[in-house]
Amino acid sequence: MGNKKKRRSLSTFAILIAVLLLVSIATWVTSGQTYTDAETGELAAVTGATLNDILMAPINGWHNAGDVIGFVFCLGAFLSILNATGALETGIHVLVKKLHGKELALVWILMFLFSVGGTTYGMGEETVGFYILLAATMMAAGFDPLVGAATVLLGAGSGVLGSTINPFATGAAVAAASDAMKAMNTEVNMGIVYVEALILWLVTYLVSVIFVTRYAKMVKEGKGSILTADQLDECKKAYGGSTEISDSVKLTGRQKIVLVLFGLSFVIMILGFIPWGSLNEGIYNALGFSRVLTGNSFGDWWFDDAATWFLLMGIIIGLVGLDDKSKLMPCVVAGFADMISVNLVIALARATTVIMNSTGLGTWLVEASVTALSASGLPAPIFGLLDYLLHIGLSFLVPSSSGLASLSAPIVSPIVAGLGWSVETSIMINVAANGFVNLFTPTCGFIMGGLALARIPYETWVKWAAKLLAVIAVIAGVVLTVAMLILS
Repeated sequence: MGNKKKRRSLSTFAILIAVLLLVSIATWVTSGQTYTDAETGELAAVTGATLNDILMAPINGWHNAGDVIGFVFCLGAFLSILNATGALETGIHVLVKKLHGKELALVWILMFLFSVGGTTYGMGEETVGFYILLAATMMAAGFDPLVGAATVLLGAGSGVLGSTINPFATGAAVAAASDAMKAMNTEVNMGIVYVEALILWLVTYLVSVIFVTRYAKMVKEGKGSILTADQLDECKKAYGGSTEISDSVKLTGRQKIVLVLFGLSFVIMILGFIPWGSLNEGIYNALGFSRVLTGNSFGDWWFDDAATWFLLMGIIIGLVGLDDKSKLMPCVVAGFADMISVNLVIALARATTVIMNSTGLGTWLVEASVTALSASGLPAPIFGLLDYLLHIGLSFLVPSSSGLASLSAPIVSPIVAGLGWSVETSIMINVAANGFVNLFTPTCGFIMGGLALARIPYETWVKWAAKLLAVIAVIAGVVLTVAMLILS
């Protein structure tokens, strides 16, 4: 018998470099094309990426994503200290034992909680630390790491796709549309926006959680995992002993305190990121005491604040949970080291965005394509469907929800309003298309970083999720097209 050749697959880094080079080539092809600069309002032209632009893009991507990278490093230190206490590993084992026979309920609950974070404040980069935790938990529960990664990614992603009060997606799009329509005395009906967002959020969540639990059940029954035996072994090594459960497992009093501090760490982070100022001024003012932590109140936190918080909590957890306090700083250093490859992925993913921004390619593409579609004279529902497909394409190049909203909403909204069509639906088309693409695009740093942390190859994720992604794309397209038909 002949030996089978081992199929070689592209690494995450190779995929990101290929995307960077393709975008650079696109800047050469479109060089000289004009667009309106969003800051000055004057005409500007696309410039071709130079050799030094391309060579410097990964370094500039590191600087551009510096806040996220700092957060991930500090999160790595936090997790390293936590793991050294043994509390998380033991806690996972105790939880799995208590859920014996009801493990699938954990997927439903956790995915819904992540989706709430997605729809309310665009939970994305903040999920990176959960990938390895949930991957280890699901593996210990008899599933595979992909179930854990999918719980995080699809949970938060379904919420972002149907963003209700997310200020970075719906909020940014509504603000940009309202500013562009001031002279028309047209206002955005937020009630309609919320209803459409709610439908998209809950339907996407239900479809996703059913898909994930069906696969989890199949793995549990021994019908096979999409991950190879070598990949599963690599995951077990990365997760330590968290995948093997002892019958006599029991939490000590000190470990219970550590787990309370662990849970508190994430609760405080979420409180810090929720935009209280735009939701409720009274709550925002009441939370002003939190400035003592980082100088910024809850609601004004960003990744530097969260990084500081996790490093602080990691040290506190170490002082409480470590028998030998001299291990504290080595754990911090080891945690930073564990995150180097993850942060390299994030920096390289951001490099493509840097090239598009510096050359003007992203702005030109959005302006030219949206303007062409808006002037096409198509019926409202056909326009809505094509607008949705267009924004799916644009989201590959402009993965930032607020960035895409600020570029396209000022162009689309006045035209849609002038034709008497649903501006609210055009806003949700922007939000949903961007949210859909950010379930799998390689230019999204937290997806690539999270999958790398959980030891899930990117191409494995895309292969596994392909059918689900197709279903989500169709469902969102149908909902938005029908909405445009009914409301226009």
